[in-house]
Amino acid sequence: DSTEQMERALAFIRDKAKEKGEARGERVFLEEFRKSKKALLKIEARQRGIKSDCEAEDYAYAHDDYIALLTALQIATEREEKLRLQILAAELRIATWQTQRADERMERRAYHA
Repeated sequence: DSTEQMERALAFIRDKAKEKGEARGERVFLEEFRKSKKALLKIEARQRGIKSDCEAEDYAYAHDDYIALLTALQIATEREEKLRLQILAAELRIATWQTQRADERMERRAYHA
């Protein structure tokens, strides 16, 4: 039944809202932490005797910790995007249901049913 499908779609959105918010929060945190991690690794590079800013930046970008952070950011972004698309699909099911109901009402009025 289409009403039941619409209700399931609404429940899905409700149930996934917190998870979607957490996924976005994690992604945004990792994006911001990436800047801090780069700065910390550049400091570490200087402590290891690297003098130029360009070399310190290369050290930071090539560091295993930085690469691991990028991998975590990739996973967080994929999770957030998957949830966003799942919620969008549910929203489209609801919009389709609403359109079908409106069409039915219009048809009943047109035929005085």
